[in-house]
Amino acid sequence: MNNNLETFYYDNKIVKWFAYATMLWGVVGFTAGLYIALQLVFPILNLGVDFTTFGRLRPLHTNAVIFAFVGNGIFMGVYYSLQRLCKARLFNDTLSKLHFWGWQLIIVLAAVTLLAGYTTGKEYAELEWPIDILIAIVWVIFGINMMGTIVKRREHHIYVAIWFYIGTFITVAVLHIVNSFELPVSLFKSYPVYAGVQDALVQWWYGHNAVAFFLTTPYLGVMYYFVPKAANRPVYSYRLSIIHFWALIFLYIWAGPHHLLYTSLPDWAQSLGTVFSIMLIAPSWGGMINGLLTLSGAWDRVREDAVLKFMVVAITAYGMATFEGPLLSIKSVNAISHYTDWTIAHVHVGALGWNGFLTFGVLYWLIPRLFQTKLYSQKLANYHFWIGTMGIVLYAVPLYWAGFTQSLMWKEFTPEGMLRYPNFLETITQIIPMYFMRSIGGLLYITGSILMVYNLIKTIKAGNFLAEEEAQAPALTSEYHEHKGEHWHRWIERRPVQMLIASLIVILIGGVIEMIPTFLVESNIPTISSVKPYTPLELEGRDIYVREGCYTCHSQMIRPFRSETARYGEY
Repeated sequence: MNNNLETFYYDNKIVKWFAYATMLWGVVGFTAGLYIALQLVFPILNLGVDFTTFGRLRPLHTNAVIFAFVGNGIFMGVYYSLQRLCKARLFNDTLSKLHFWGWQLIIVLAAVTLLAGYTTGKEYAELEWPIDILIAIVWVIFGINMMGTIVKRREHHIYVAIWFYIGTFITVAVLHIVNSFELPVSLFKSYPVYAGVQDALVQWWYGHNAVAFFLTTPYLGVMYYFVPKAANRPVYSYRLSIIHFWALIFLYIWAGPHHLLYTSLPDWAQSLGTVFSIMLIAPSWGGMINGLLTLSGAWDRVREDAVLKFMVVAITAYGMATFEGPLLSIKSVNAISHYTDWTIAHVHVGALGWNGFLTFGVLYWLIPRLFQTKLYSQKLANYHFWIGTMGIVLYAVPLYWAGFTQSLMWKEFTPEGMLRYPNFLETITQIIPMYFMRSIGGLLYITGSILMVYNLIKTIKAGNFLAEEEAQAPALTSEYHEHKGEHWHRWIERRPVQMLIASLIVILIGGVIEMIPTFLVESNIPTISSVKPYTPLELEGRDIYVREGCYTCHSQMIRPFRSETARYGEY
C-alpha cells in the first residue's frame, strides 16, 4: 500500500459557473413554460408576432428546461462529485472552460434559431444541423474531460455514481449522432435522411432515450452521490445499485416504440416497446427504493432540513413517473392517454418533481460549501419547498383531469351511433379552466425557484468562495490485490474504459434489434400506393407547418379507432 500522500486541488470554479447557469436558465425555462401555458388560456398573448406564438415558444421552453436548466445541473453535479470520487482534479482546465462556454453558446443559438423558426420539428432534437455538430463537439469535450479524470484517479474502485455518468456519456453520444443524420440544403435548413416509419422509429428511439439518458441516468448518478452526502449515510445497498444500473441501461433503450402504438410501426416492434417498458418498473423502483432507504436513517432531520425534503420528494416523483410510464405503454391505457394532457402531466411530474427538486436540493447543499458559509435562510428554503410542492400538485392534477375529459369526450357516441362531440372546439372549451389551474401551479413553481435564487445570492454574498480546494490522497498504484470473497463486479469497477465499452454494447443491443429489421426487411413496412413524394408546393406547405410548430398540437396521424375514423376519415 502506498502511504505517500499527494496534495492536489479540486477545481470549484467550473462547478460554480455551472451552478450559476443552472439557476439562470431554470428561471428562464420556467418563465417560458408559464407564458405558453397562459397562451392556451388567453390566446391574445400570442401577440400576433411570429416569434411570440405558441408554436415557436413551445420548443424553446422544452429545450431551455431540458438542455439549459437540467443540462447545466448535470454538469454541475458531475464535475463536483467526480473530482471527489476520483480524488483528482478535473483532467484539463481548458477543456472545462471550453465545455462551459460551448454549452452556453449552444443554448443561446438554440433560443435565437427556434424563435426565428429554424427547426427540424423532431421532438427534443429541433436544432438545425450546424448546432447539432456543435453539440457533438462540446459533448465529446465533456466526455474526454470526464474519462481523463477517471483514468488519472487516485481511487481503485469506481463508485456507482460514475457508472451512471459513463453510461450517460456514451449513450447520449450514440443517440444524438444516429438521430441527427440529415441532409443540409442551406445553412439553417435540412431534411432527415430517414422517412416515414423509419424516421418515426429513430425519432422515438432517440426521444424516449433522451428522457432516459439525459433526464434520468445522470441524475441517478447525482442522486447516488448527493443523497448519501446530505443524509450523512452510506448508500443503502451497493448490490441493488449494480442491478439498478445494468438492468436500467439495457432495458431503457428498447422502450421507444411505446410512443408509436397504433401506428404503422410493425406490431412486433410495438409489442417489444410495451414489454420492455413494463419490465423497466423493476430497475427503476429498485433505484427509488435504494434512494429512499438511504435517507431512512435521516428521517428525524427531514422536518428541519430543506435539502432532505427536496430529495425525498424528488426520489418519490422519480418512482411515480417510472411507474406511470410503463402503465401508459400498455395499449389499452395508451388508447385513452395518447394525444391528451395526461401525457403532459406525466412528463411534468418527472421534470418538476424529479429533475427540478433534485437540482434544488443539490444547489441548497452545494452553494454553502463552495462559499464556506451557512445557507442564508433555512426558513426561505422550506417556504420554497412547500410552494414548489403545491405548484407541482396544482400543475399535474388539473392536467390529469383535462386528459380524462379529452379522451372521454372524443370517444363518446350518441345512441344513434353519431359522435356526441364532433366539433373539436367543444373539448377545448371544457378544459380551459383546467389549463388556468395548471398556470397557477406553474406560477407557484416559478415563485419558489425565484425565492431559491434570492436565498442563494444572499448566501453567496455572505460567504468566501473557495476556488481551489486543497485535498490529499495517496497515488494510485498499478498493482491491486483482490480481497478474499470480493464481489465479481469489482473487476469492472477498476476499469473505466472497459465499463464504457460494456455500456456501449449493452445499449446497442436493443436499438440494433429494433432498427435493422425495420430498415432492411421491406415486407415489415406495408407500402400504400396513394402515398407519393411531396410536390414542390406540398413541400413548401410542410416547411411552413414545421417552422410554425403546428406539429406541437396537430399530429396528422389517425389511429384505427372508431371515434377517430368517424371524426377524421380512414386511418
